[in-house]
Amino acid sequence: MSDVEFGLSMRRSDDVADQARQIESLGYDYATTGEHIFFHVPTSNAFISLAVAAGATTTLKLMSTITLLPLYPAVLAAKQAAALDVASGGRFHLGIGVGGEFEKEFAAAGVPVSQRGARTNEALEIMHRLFTEDDVHYEGRFATLEGVTLAPKPIQQPGPPVWVSGRRDAAMRRVARYGDGWLPYMYSPDQLADSYQTIARYRSEEGNDAPVAPGLFIFFCCHEDDEVARQYANERLSKQYNQDFTKLIDKYAIAGDPDRCVARLREYTDVGAQTVVLSAAAPMHYVEEAERFMAEQVLPRFRSDS
Repeated sequence: MSDVEFGLSMRRSDDVADQARQIESLGYDYATTGEHIFFHVPTSNAFISLAVAAGATTTLKLMSTITLLPLYPAVLAAKQAAALDVASGGRFHLGIGVGGEFEKEFAAAGVPVSQRGARTNEALEIMHRLFTEDDVHYEGRFATLEGVTLAPKPIQQPGPPVWVSGRRDAAMRRVARYGDGWLPYMYSPDQLADSYQTIARYRSEEGNDAPVAPGLFIFFCCHEDDEVARQYANERLSKQYNQDFTKLIDKYAIAGDPDRCVARLREYTDVGAQTVVLSAAAPMHYVEEAERFMAEQVLPRFRSDS
């Protein structure tokens, strides 16, 4: 079995270059960042932050986790993704999702929440064509293209790898049809294993023999004191998602001392996860230490050269 690749979500919108360099120096494989226009806590924009990260690093892969695709005109998302892939020398991975958990941002953007899935699917079709074809004509529900050509196209062909995030059946069908990788969140190991099997079946129904890369996005807090780690994670996630996470930490997050974090991670890698994007669930004063602690005490146990 090949080594697991690990990504780390950048927690701040400022000092992005320094964060990215630190992530690269700690040995993570990806720097990632999420986005919202409006949310319960401050958030960045993935394209902007990852562009800064690209200029500050040399080998680190860059992933949006996730781009809220239905909030973008499809051609604008295609342009930004292609431009970032070119600027980074082919290091960009496009993580996408439909969002919807904060309806006010959809209303403010003039996008009905009920259309988010259909808009996302159409955007993925348009983006693929713009990445791989010239003189594109397309007549869709939300966009019309009348013989346009995207230039420059992404360095990676047929485009930056598309990682689909989500939790429900519609997202699994989306990755089976349009995606290269599956990056669910708030999943237990059993849910993850079931989702991989479901996606393989849907992929086969699409007549596509190429496997979907098995990934996972998960929150973590690693601390030498097991109870402190759990407390930190609970406080952060309860605030971030505006609900009580007391009973959800052990199900959907990785929190504890290094040995517990290793054991929890193995529950996911044992069912097939090979790309794990980690996001620190900790107070800001402990985020950097949690990320370093995870890199030094936990991740080496999942690599054959350690």
